[in-house]
Amino acid sequence: MIIREIFAKSVLSKSQVYDYALNPYVGCSHGCRYCYAAFMKRFTGHKEKWGDFVDVKINAPELLAGEIKKKGMGRVWISGVCDPYQAVEKKYRLTRRCIEILLENSWPVTIQTKSSLVLRDIEILERGKDVEVGFSITTADERIRNLFEPGAAPIQARISSLDTLHSRKIRTFAMIAPLLPGAEGLDEELSGKVDYVLIDRLNYSYANQIYRENKLEWAKEDSFFFQKAQALKEGFERKGIPVEVLF
Repeated sequence: MIIREIFAKSVLSKSQVYDYALNPYVGCSHGCRYCYAAFMKRFTGHKEKWGDFVDVKINAPELLAGEIKKKGMGRVWISGVCDPYQAVEKKYRLTRRCIEILLENSWPVTIQTKSSLVLRDIEILERGKDVEVGFSITTADERIRNLFEPGAAPIQARISSLDTLHSRKIRTFAMIAPLLPGAEGLDEELSGKVDYVLIDRLNYSYANQIYRENKLEWAKEDSFFFQKAQALKEGFERKGIPVEVLF
């Protein structure tokens, strides 16, 4: 893993999903084979394979403290193109410091991660008036998880983290995206641990090779996504969990 410390020029950017996105890091050590954020290499000039590098924006908290004084308040998505709680966060604590700044100024925050490291900051999150934490969970099959998300936490660790956060009255959600083989049963696994669920299909071509190598092309067909999403949707609805299919 190549880790570089860099100085960013700005840290709070406009988002098409929420009002703003905040990415304390460039790159992600999870190395998920389907990750849409791999497009970032076209703009950053990195030659390394996606998942083999992380740039650390060491001045992110200082930039954020200044930028929120100039911008209109809005919901901040942490993060759009990296996992804010990937391994380097344990050392650099940039995500933690940025969240503290936002919550101290009463900004609404949505955190999305695959890492249980978020639990380190649970006492900070509890103090937020409008904060939610979501975990990306794409399958219930650990073999599939290992193929597509080699550097990310095991599925059960993510589900357990959601359970802990939810039990502490922190709003939680699951993002089942991209919907992978083996997602059956997530409605049972997540019951009582999330406030809502989002489901989306694979929308990018980065994972073509891993599907082909493992003879999983059938799981890229429209019929797979529509059938599996509908079955999960019905399962969540039976349990009274709001769910939205995004395709």
